[in-house]
Amino acid sequence: MKIATFRLPHERDDQPGATFAAAITETTTDSSGTEYAVKAVPLEDITDVGAYLTLHPQERTVAVTTAMNAAKNDPAQVLDVSELTYDTLIPYPSKIFCIGLNYRNHILETGLELPEYPTVFAKYGQTLTGPFSDIAVPQVDHRLDYEGELAVVMGAPGKNIPKAEAKNYVAGYTIGNDISLRGFQGRTDEWMQGKIFEATTPVGPWLVTADEFSQDAQLTTLVNGEVRQDDSVDDLVFGVAELIEYLSQMITLLPGDIILTGTPGGVALAMRDADGRRPWLKAGDIVETRIEGLGAQRNVIV
Repeated sequence: MKIATFRLPHERDDQPGATFAAAITETTTDSSGTEYAVKAVPLEDITDVGAYLTLHPQERTVAVTTAMNAAKNDPAQVLDVSELTYDTLIPYPSKIFCIGLNYRNHILETGLELPEYPTVFAKYGQTLTGPFSDIAVPQVDHRLDYEGELAVVMGAPGKNIPKAEAKNYVAGYTIGNDISLRGFQGRTDEWMQGKIFEATTPVGPWLVTADEFSQDAQLTTLVNGEVRQDDSVDDLVFGVAELIEYLSQMITLLPGDIILTGTPGGVALAMRDADGRRPWLKAGDIVETRIEGLGAQRNVIV
């Protein structure tokens, strides 16, 4: 099952009910094999995917079943996705964890050794933005870089979760892009300041339930149609279950918590053109991140 957060294009941000969660009922696939939503059914009185995940699992099932039955009885309940705007998938997560240096080829391109433990940092909810939203280059740092990532979304609360049981706590998966400001990031040994600029972390387009996602899916990031990152998500140094076990030793994980699992090799920081310059993102660039089974996000840099 796929669930997204949408907005009616004419609704203001402060308008009650401006956003709503909806189950995707029909998709199409383009020539690259990337899946896109075509039709969706709103989940009654549920504002976003984060709100959906706060419900008891039985209530989630009832919400989806009720929406599907309503659509069968009244086809007008089925919405054309082309007439909607994707909004922030989970606008108010309790926690956003990020894992650095978690793909072997990314570690190699940085010249570092494989880590003994996961490198953990955090983001805030204000860093999140929609999967098709524009992303602005901040005036204070032009060194804007992409980091396409698999995002794990928690579906149940848990503390000290054993690795063998981790999958029981996962609601599903989606795509994230940990857009990074390398100038700020490089000012100190602590990365966080380059990772928390407002509205720079697109997550979405939808949440795919864990039973429908393959752990060996391919992740691809393109800039203006040029492939920059291309790797399987099973190349993680620390897999999803290991990360959940590790993070839950520190703090209780809650429904809607997001774990960005790390990025493959191919970031702009590790590249240079013929003139020795790094290909930072600039205004007018189009960044696309795709993961098999999870669709794609597309963000214009402004």
